[in-house]
Amino acid sequence: MKAIRRFTVRTVLPAALQDLDELAHNLRWSWHGPTRDLFESLDPALWASVKADPVALLGALSPEKLAALAGDAELVDRVRAEAAGLRTYLTEPRWYQGAGDDLPAAVAYFSPEFGITKVLPQYSGGLGILAGDHLKSASDLGVPIVGVGLLYGAGYFVQSLTRDGWQVEDYPLLDPDGMPITLVREDDGTPATVSIALPAGRTLHAHVWMAAVGRVPLLLLDSNIPDNDDLARKVTDRLYGGGGEHRLQQELLLGVGGVRALRLWSRLTGAPEPEVYHTNEGHAGFLGVERVAELVAQHGLGVDEALEAVRSATVFTTHTPVPAGIDRFGVDTISQYFGGDNEIAGVPLDRILALGAEDYEGGDPTVFNMAVMGLRLGGRANGVSLLHGEVSRGMFNGLWPGFDGSEVPISSITNGVHAPTWVDRRVSELAESRFTPAELEGATGWLNPDAISDAELWAVRRELRAQTVEDARARLRKSWRKRGASPAELGWVDEALSPDVLTIGFARRVPTYKRLTLMLRDPDRLRALLLDPERPVQLIIAGKSHPADDQGKRLIQQLVKFTDDPAVRHRIVFLPNYDIGMAQTLYPGCDVWLNNPLRPLEACGTSGMKAALNGGLNLSILDGWWDEWFDGENGWAIPTADGVEDADRRDDLEAAALYDLIESQVAQRFYDRGEDGTPQHWLQQVRHTLATLGPKVQATRMVEDYVRRLYAPAAVAGRALHGSGYAGAKDLAGWKATVRSDWSQVRVDHVESAGLGESPQVGDRLAVRAYVSLGALSPSDVDVQVVHGKVSESDEMSSFETQSLEVTETYENGRFAFGGEVVLDFSGAFGYTVRIVPRHTGLANVAELGLVANA
Repeated sequence: MKAIRRFTVRTVLPAALQDLDELAHNLRWSWHGPTRDLFESLDPALWASVKADPVALLGALSPEKLAALAGDAELVDRVRAEAAGLRTYLTEPRWYQGAGDDLPAAVAYFSPEFGITKVLPQYSGGLGILAGDHLKSASDLGVPIVGVGLLYGAGYFVQSLTRDGWQVEDYPLLDPDGMPITLVREDDGTPATVSIALPAGRTLHAHVWMAAVGRVPLLLLDSNIPDNDDLARKVTDRLYGGGGEHRLQQELLLGVGGVRALRLWSRLTGAPEPEVYHTNEGHAGFLGVERVAELVAQHGLGVDEALEAVRSATVFTTHTPVPAGIDRFGVDTISQYFGGDNEIAGVPLDRILALGAEDYEGGDPTVFNMAVMGLRLGGRANGVSLLHGEVSRGMFNGLWPGFDGSEVPISSITNGVHAPTWVDRRVSELAESRFTPAELEGATGWLNPDAISDAELWAVRRELRAQTVEDARARLRKSWRKRGASPAELGWVDEALSPDVLTIGFARRVPTYKRLTLMLRDPDRLRALLLDPERPVQLIIAGKSHPADDQGKRLIQQLVKFTDDPAVRHRIVFLPNYDIGMAQTLYPGCDVWLNNPLRPLEACGTSGMKAALNGGLNLSILDGWWDEWFDGENGWAIPTADGVEDADRRDDLEAAALYDLIESQVAQRFYDRGEDGTPQHWLQQVRHTLATLGPKVQATRMVEDYVRRLYAPAAVAGRALHGSGYAGAKDLAGWKATVRSDWSQVRVDHVESAGLGESPQVGDRLAVRAYVSLGALSPSDVDVQVVHGKVSESDEMSSFETQSLEVTETYENGRFAFGGEVVLDFSGAFGYTVRIVPRHTGLANVAELGLVANA
């Protein structure tokens, strides 16, 4: 019989064990081994059955068991000690508290998904895992971030396979009361609620849940509440589960509702309101609209003034290298939500539509682009690797016409991963027991064979490989049972994979560009690698395709059919339902991590970082983070067939290169053993990887970069515009309006040069004099620049520097002469030009207005 209602009855803990509830509801346990050890010690068998979920464990312990535990004085002391340790962690000064002045009092971090732990399944892939690692590392560093997201009733989906290898999606409902989150309540105990007006007089309400991610509160909005009609209750039903208006309403709730949730959180807790707002991808872009509306309504600012105040303190991170990865909505649909009866007082619909308008060459005037809005509302923007920043500047160059691609205001901060989450404890504890504090911090201890011998390191690597093999067999057996196989058919699973065979891992989402099946381009050659009698290779593969992506599902099916072949199924497996739990066992046990996207479509690709932190070597296309940090000794770069336009031909060439590398270098080196039975050259690469990549791929490094390069400057800029009744914002908005209206009169009339002989030499000085017309603008409004650098035969300057010229003479009718000198500091072909750009202390970058007058 089916229940008509379900709820969770909470455990009443004995007084001596009350601290367990605090420990269970702070997600620090997900990366703090001693706390997990404590929970496991309460009942090891039960801990395993609840899949290492502290809240579920406490709920499953019987009153008799709890009473017995409360009577164990040694255990009670451990509980109190761990609780005291947590409280110290939550309150003691950390890196941020000594990082300098001018840092923001609080930063709001918006993301549509957060991958914190497998028991809080609110993520689909890399974007969410990155967001989770961002919050965890911010907590470890003491950065005062507050996360903002949505609470999805069914998360993403649970993946399984049919007998013929087709992906099947299941959406088990999640019970918030059974998860490590807390409902935010008003002072009178009622649930705190945010509300958003929808078209046709409807209203979307949401409760706010809080997940404690160490020191960081993560606010999650939930629309599945009685106050909503049936359609509104489904807004947060699942992650990326719908398109069109369903997706739009999710993004409205995330952006607009998220800002309102922050205001509610500050009111109820006294937490400082954020000085900086960071939107992780364009999904949360409407947060800027809500903040503009606040300033218009509460402070009487005009729209232009409010936009400047909002932009100054907003950071936008783009994660996609392809236009198809950006959310775009019809202009008519956006008009329904922000026009008519829903129009925001003082914020006309046309001003909102302009934020997301593709009003540039090649754009579509019928759509509203969320990434474009993110860039227009973000005073500072970045990609997530050096190469991705370059790709993004090219992709969005149309927003800044007249500027070279290198000047498009999108910087780069390369992603990182949270080491305590992803490094196996055998690796971290071995290092902690043998290295000095300085060696630990710089990871240099790995280069010292006297601290950890090759034999010890190789033994640990085998233990990790064996752990991965054991877990893979269990998952493989479970998958086959779901596919309809009987136990009698599955005896072969006990022999699948081996802890002594070179193990290559490949796990990620399955969009076409990640090329899940590149390894299958030549099936016979792959079989030969897998079954080599002397140097065999084994592959462990995992990944989910978006439910609406039938092409991705076909790729999975193609791969699964290959892995089902009895001749190779002991050497290659596909494991369904790739998630955090699988990843934490898979990464450490892989000797090599494979990544073969279509370059340059991998924005960053952090899975290889997690493998590297465990001593795995990367075998990857030079894309994302690998493009900047591959050094020839930390793995292998798969050659790319750049310039080959035939997609099939390109795949054939790159697959052949992959096979060649595995056969002639990777496998050969892995099986080349010394007298002590260890592969010395291989272990040299492992040590080099741990020592050199270890410090770089840390998410703490990434968050420190965000603090120094984006958050602190955004906070300073925000304060400059917000102070004295937003006088700075008013001044900047008025100045921009003047410059825009008068820019048509700005031009470079004539350029003269002098000072060089017939054979210029390094060190000579080029005198440049530019005659310009500024119309109604004054010289203080502009920067007249010499742009100079090396030139090609076609006079293109691929890289250049700029030098400002000074006013030397003033003429009638807004005409001026500017002059200055350029020192020739390199040999070879030299070129220069002159341009005029706007200048104001409130501008974050030279291209901000998209205005330039070139000679």
